[in-house]
Amino acid sequence: MRAQRVGEQMKKELSDILMREVKDPRVEFVTVTGVDVTGDLQQATVYFTVLGESEEEEEETLKALRQAKGFIRSEIGKRIQLRKTPDIEFDFDESIAYGNRIEKLINDLKKEK
Repeated sequence: MRAQRVGEQMKKELSDILMREVKDPRVEFVTVTGVDVTGDLQQATVYFTVLGESEEEEEETLKALRQAKGFIRSEIGKRIQLRKTPDIEFDFDESIAYGNRIEKLINDLKKEK
């Protein structure tokens, strides 16, 4: 339960940090969709999407986020009062693209009728 609350707080702070603090242009159109924190609060996986969503843009954004990981983690540490700031991993959220694909398939089926 606590891990879930920490995840929600991290999601809110991460969105703010990415919007206001990170100056890398590759991170401009990132949306944090979720944060999974382990029960011991040692690891956090941050799920994100990128506006535009070309394969190349996704890879460049992931690279930029990994490069800024130290800065992002220290900012999280300043904003959230925890004994130890979780180690952060970034992962692209496939669920949005998957949902869009399903919606397109359904619409295509409707058109065929």
